[in-house]
Amino acid sequence: MPFHDHREILLWYLLLNYAVLLLWFAVFCFAHDWLYRLHSQWFRLSPETFDALHYAGMAIYKIGVLLFVLVPLLALWITGA
Repeated sequence: MPFHDHREILLWYLLLNYAVLLLWFAVFCFAHDWLYRLHSQWFRLSPETFDALHYAGMAIYKIGVLLFVLVPLLALWITGA
């Protein structure tokens, strides 16, 4: 199924990125202890630092998706391009 325009590509990209973000959040919430044990094998992190890094990472990822995917998608919809 070929894509018809840039809006469709950006929409799929937006959905894919939000799926990744939701998966990251779900693993972080529901498998927190396992995830912390896994990462603490490689890095010396306190649980508070681990939580802060993941929270900041999710925030940066979300801001990136908003700026580089959602804003161009909205601009294309508004202009009708």
